Amino acid sequence: MTHEREPFFGSDEEVLNVVGKFESCEFAPTQFKHREHLTVALCYLLRLSDEEALGRMRQSLFRFVEAHGINPGLYHETLTLFWLKRVRAFIESEGERRTLAELANALVEACGDSRLIYEYYSKALVDSDDAKKGWAGPDLRPLDF
Repeated sequence: MTHEREPFFGSDEEVLNVVGKFESCEFAPTQFKHREHLTVALCYLLRLSDEEALGRMRQSLFRFVEAHGINPGLYHETLTLFWLKRVRAFIESEGERRTLAELANALVEACGDSRLIYEYYSKALVDSDDAKKGWAGPDLRPLDF
C-alpha cells in the first residue's frame, strides 16, 4: 500500500496567504524557506511577466530583509533568477489546468529540493560575488528547462 504525501496547501487561499504574509513581512525569517519562495514565485509568474516578477521578487525580498534586520548583501541575483526560470518552465509544462493550490503543491513536489541548483552550478560559482550581484550562467551543465 502506497501512502500519498499530504499536500502542502489545502486551498488557493492558503497559497495566497503565503504571498500576503511574505509581502507584509509577517513571516519570521526562519519560517520563509524554499517552499515559500517557490510559492511566491509561482504566484508572481502566474500574473506578471518574467521581468515584472523579478522586479517584484527583488523588491519584496529587500523589504523582507530590511524589516527583519537581515544583511541585504545576502540577496543573490543568480539564485533568484534561476528559481524564477525554473518555476516559469514548470508553469509552461503544467499549464494552468489546475487550481492554484494543486499547482503550488505540484511545484513544491517537483522543485522542493533547493539543492537542485547544484546540478547546474558549482558551489564556487554560486558563492561568488559576481553570481550574487548579477546573473551568472551555469558552469556544470546548461539549463534544460
